[in-house]
Amino acid sequence: MWTPAREALAGTCQVCGRWPAAPVCAACEHRFAIPRPRCERCALPLPPKAGPLCGECLACAAHDGLDACEAAVDYAYPWDGLVARFKFRGEPAWAGTFARLLRRSARLNTWLQEDDLLVPIPADPQRLATRGYNPAWNLAKALRRGSPSPAIDTLPMGLVRLGTPRAQHDLPRAERLRNARGTLAAHPEHAARLHGRRVLLVDDVCTTGATLEAAAQALRAAGARSVRACVFARTPDDRGLRAEAHETRDTL
Repeated sequence: MWTPAREALAGTCQVCGRWPAAPVCAACEHRFAIPRPRCERCALPLPPKAGPLCGECLACAAHDGLDACEAAVDYAYPWDGLVARFKFRGEPAWAGTFARLLRRSARLNTWLQEDDLLVPIPADPQRLATRGYNPAWNLAKALRRGSPSPAIDTLPMGLVRLGTPRAQHDLPRAERLRNARGTLAAHPEHAARLHGRRVLLVDDVCTTGATLEAAAQALRAAGARSVRACVFARTPDDRGLRAEAHETRDTL
């Protein structure tokens, strides 16, 4: 059942409880949102001094989908809990905090000036009916409000879902991409607006990258000139990073 969304957040830091503070205080941002090297194409966190691409993206040099991706944080403590509140507990106001953390990226700010359209990943219709809002669209709106180029346009219905792929967390990359292919398409009423445009996809979390690839392929099929993406959080494909996140949680 749909419940009214909370448009404002509490005046205490929702990580450490410090008051008065922003929803996430400066000390917690410094501790948990340290910028780190990421794969330029899929935003997977990389070890220091690594090359620009992760191993999987190097192995898939030829592609017909996403050109690049940026993420603000790893999908780990405390961000996983805050994202859950944003997505499932009626707290869309987190979009402002998440967008602000994303805009710390000079790379993303360049994209916001260069690209033509912000297009959110569409929500599953059942979840949209239950939740009452699409988190990716809320994040896109917040990014545009703080964009260095306010002329960048938004296209909230640029994409439409044709189906939902089965769970794919444990599938190899090639199979994940095949599984997600064809689950998204350009909205027939708005496809003409995509032709020749530089599109910046927006989503809250990237888990495997397959949804972003499927979206990028759909946009390219509609004639998009280029497709890049930004997500607030990227799931680390590394057990050591997950263990590190749990150890950090235990120290609080």
